[in-house]
Amino acid sequence: MITAIVFVKADVARIPEVAEEIAALEGVSEVYSVTGQIDLIALVRVRNHEDVAAVVADKLNKVPGVSATETHIAFRSYSQHDLESAFSLGLD
Repeated sequence: MITAIVFVKADVARIPEVAEEIAALEGVSEVYSVTGQIDLIALVRVRNHEDVAAVVADKLNKVPGVSATETHIAFRSYSQHDLESAFSLGLD
């Protein structure tokens, strides 16, 4: 599974609508409204790199109100939540 983190700059007046449209795209698992230089962060989870291009370049970038994107491909996942779940299996 490939995970891409996509930083999205959007038309300020349309941030909620843009977020909802992005969240509805196949391959997008989550969208967050954030503070800072960008407006939204979208997590894209797909099977291969070609699918990243299909989601980001062919769909997400074409959502009305998206003005720019920056995509980062994840190499490894480190999650305290995942570690806690693994160590708590079978223990109450």
